[in-house]
Amino acid sequence: MELKINQQIKQFNAESLSVQSLLDLEIPNKQNGIAVAINNTVVPKLNWNEYLVHETDEILIISATQGG
Repeated sequence: MELKINQQIKQFNAESLSVQSLLDLEIPNKQNGIAVAINNTVVPKLNWNEYLVHETDEILIISATQGG
């Protein structure tokens, strides 16, 4: 499966992936303080295990930062 994540094309050896599975592959150690949007719609964290990504989806993973 080919996915566009944060404007980069990436390949995955899977026919289907949930948002949580994708995050486990992409950022296994940094999943606190992030938000995921698919096709410009935020996917709530409660739905990450059930929400499946598709090859045509545009995925944006945003990490919160501190500053002032």
